[in-house]
Amino acid sequence: MLRLVVASDDYDRIQALKQGKVAIEGCALDYLTLEPGETFTRLFRKHEFDISEMSFSTYMVALSQGEFPYRAVPIFLSRVFPHGSIYVRTDAGIRAPRDLKGRIVGVPSYHFTRGLVVRGMLQDEYGLKPSDMRWLIGGVDRPEDFSYVAKPHPPGVEVEFVAPDRCLADELAEGRIDAIISYRDPRLFLDGNPVISRLFGDFRAAEQDWYRRTQVFPAMHLIGIRTTLLREHPDLAIRVCRAFDQAKAACLPRLVDLDSLKVTLPWLVAETRATMALMGSDFWPYGVTKNLRMIETQARWSFEQGLSSRLFSPSALFDPSTLAWAP
Repeated sequence: MLRLVVASDDYDRIQALKQGKVAIEGCALDYLTLEPGETFTRLFRKHEFDISEMSFSTYMVALSQGEFPYRAVPIFLSRVFPHGSIYVRTDAGIRAPRDLKGRIVGVPSYHFTRGLVVRGMLQDEYGLKPSDMRWLIGGVDRPEDFSYVAKPHPPGVEVEFVAPDRCLADELAEGRIDAIISYRDPRLFLDGNPVISRLFGDFRAAEQDWYRRTQVFPAMHLIGIRTTLLREHPDLAIRVCRAFDQAKAACLPRLVDLDSLKVTLPWLVAETRATMALMGSDFWPYGVTKNLRMIETQARWSFEQGLSSRLFSPSALFDPSTLAWAP
């Protein structure tokens, strides 16, 4: 029995695996439930885990910088559309994406996946290049360090760092920056401070329209497996994919169960049905084939934005045994 340390956040789609209701064949798991920030710091700096949730963008950066001791498999644990992640200062005259040109935009790191996807969307949809803005790096609500890979220095892009005792919310509240791209709502926004608002007020409608036209559902995080384990156990990647896919399949029926709502959301079933109507019954797909457009798009963005030193193909990103896996 192969004993493995697995780390991820506490998603509904991993519960059956975490609880032992689904197994990775031939493996016993020590499952660590960690926030992504802690997972990524420990993974990218110390290579602590055997199987781990990974930032998609940071993985591409690390892989392009040389040998990286993990290889991805096409299990996408976290996915988010980009439009709702852009916040602007309400008195800065920013009413549309084009108004971001020449502005200072705060991000927690330049290489994080949410920023990659937002910048890619802004360029593809509105012709707004990363070099059209200035970038300030810092924690959103408190000073933080997200430099768990070497800091990218994209050519032609002005990137600076916030003072050690400052955070992006302070900078925006005091008018030193014009916008923030964040992985979660800034505290200013949650508190209802009138100084901040979303660039896309009806971000859901904007994201649904974008999906209809592009068929891209961006992946923030995927699963990585230690490469030494993959060499020693050539079928491990497929066994891992099957287990995560079975765990996801176990959670999906709960989203349409009216008998007793499993999520604290009154119209959970209606929301799930509306999502299926737009995106199909398999609206959170795993595997390379079902995600090929998304993978190629995000790889292109990483290369175009000067994060990856080369344009990755799916075969360069994912373990070879998983390329033809079709759940």
